[in-house]
Amino acid sequence: QVQLVESGGGLAQAGDSLQLACVASGRPLSSYAMAWFRQAPGKAREFVAGISREALSKLYTDSVKGRFTISRDNGNNIVILQMNSLKPEDTADYYCAATTSYSLRISTGDEYDYWGQGTQVSVSS
Repeated sequence: QVQLVESGGGLAQAGDSLQLACVASGRPLSSYAMAWFRQAPGKAREFVAGISREALSKLYTDSVKGRFTISRDNGNNIVILQMNSLKPEDTADYYCAATTSYSLRISTGDEYDYWGQGTQVSVSS
């Protein structure tokens, strides 16, 4: 199985940028479609962005389109979430997740088998 470790969270002001990284170990990253989810206090987990195994497909939730970019480097087993023009409503714990499913869709995360421990992002106005 794959192990996922996120990094890059922190404090930001509205309009700032942050870059989150998810490093995979244990199995080749190319075996998985990857996604970022987030969960704000008192709210349900939310799909943020997903990327297919060879990065041929990317998917974003509407609220981050044009601001966030997901990418991956299978050779280095890393997935990146570049977050620009941050807003206070982006404040949440962000989680990297992996799935062996071949379909990429906005989901609740049920088909994702492996999860990182999360990294906190806090955006002030």
